[in-house]
Amino acid sequence: MGKIILRLDRVMADRKISLKELSKKVGVSNVNLSKIKTGKISAIRFSTLEAICDALDCQPGDILEYDPQKKDSPLQ
Repeated sequence: MGKIILRLDRVMADRKISLKELSKKVGVSNVNLSKIKTGKISAIRFSTLEAICDALDCQPGDILEYDPQKKDSPLQ
């Protein structure tokens, strides 16, 4: 089985938005958003993903990537 890779940091950099600003727009704490950004999570709620996509004007596929070659725990 491959691995899901989170690319939130890349999308945030493309949109030139800080963690603090995104946190306010999404309604998720800086700490939890930072965990998502660094991939140190094991799950993400669809409502959180929807809020992030809305705030960043992006698609879930811009944030989540599947790499069939990487072997590791999911969502890291």
